[in-house]
Amino acid sequence: MEDTLIPYSRLAEFTRKVLGQMGCSAPHAQQAVEALLSADLRGIDSHGIARLSGYVRLWEAGRINPEPDLKVIHETPSTATVDGDSGLGLVVGPFAMERAMEKAAAVGSGWVSVRHSNHFGIAGFHAMKALSRGMIGIAMTNASPLVAPTFSRERLLGTNPIAIAIPAGEEPPFVADFATTTAANGKLEILRRKSLRAPAGWVQDSDGNSSTDPAEPTRGGALLPLGGDREHGSHKGYALGAIVDIFSAVLSGANYGPWAPPFVPYLNLPADPVGLGLGHFFGALRVDGFRPAEAFARHMDQWIRRFRNAEPVDPSLQVLIPGDPEREAEKVRRVSGIPVGPQVMDDLRMLGEKFKIEF
Repeated sequence: MEDTLIPYSRLAEFTRKVLGQMGCSAPHAQQAVEALLSADLRGIDSHGIARLSGYVRLWEAGRINPEPDLKVIHETPSTATVDGDSGLGLVVGPFAMERAMEKAAAVGSGWVSVRHSNHFGIAGFHAMKALSRGMIGIAMTNASPLVAPTFSRERLLGTNPIAIAIPAGEEPPFVADFATTTAANGKLEILRRKSLRAPAGWVQDSDGNSSTDPAEPTRGGALLPLGGDREHGSHKGYALGAIVDIFSAVLSGANYGPWAPPFVPYLNLPADPVGLGLGHFFGALRVDGFRPAEAFARHMDQWIRRFRNAEPVDPSLQVLIPGDPEREAEKVRRVSGIPVGPQVMDDLRMLGEKFKIEF
């Protein structure tokens, strides 16, 4: 079956109503809609509307507080720790990023760690919030323990993404947003829905053997760090994922490593938590804290143009700048609509029936 194209406005209205039925305030629901559907607009289908039913499941299990009391529990002029009170990460994340930008505006840079939160959508959405102020934005989060460190059979880390958004002048911004695994778990979910195989180097089975079955993590297997195996540099992906885990959770007082509360339904909550909820980490940097902003923008434009015009290995290809594919996807999808697969359509219909909302 083919995907169904649905206008952004319709998906946004439906999502707002579902979140309202969960008990979210109108401002929080609107913020969550913007964060969640930014993934669909940017072509990252694994983290957008497809995740809505998962948030509902977490809420039904009592793991999401729809009316969180968000507060700063520790701070200095340039740093802070935020307690998310088990709120939607889609709401907690923007609150924390706003605090980081406020501190950057005051003292040049702002760094905020978060505890007691939940899955926050795509990291890029949060990092890109800094662009509206001409700042550099950084966002990362730990996640469900589905990843085996290099040489390990155990799942000890999440896909633990990193996003960095850098403004330019006349050129569009540089936006890097990537998991520290060879592939994000959401991509495996898409492959499972389409009954497709995974490329070698994405997953291993429960014995640690390489596999192309995207369902391995549901049977005790694991995702692999960026690189896939030691010979291809998986120790570097493992190190990146570990850095995200420490910055997001050890630093904030959230659960880290195998104690991170899972988003996926086939993993149980750890019986011996070491912290509160999931953790995030955000940064905002004022460009003029390093050099005049106009000079930086001019040189960023030159950097982007030089790399984009690099000689390709194949004339049919073009060297891209991080953020190019997502920006092009958003141009198309704002006009033509967002493609929603058959299984996700079924999930949304069931949510509509559950909450008596027309889909």
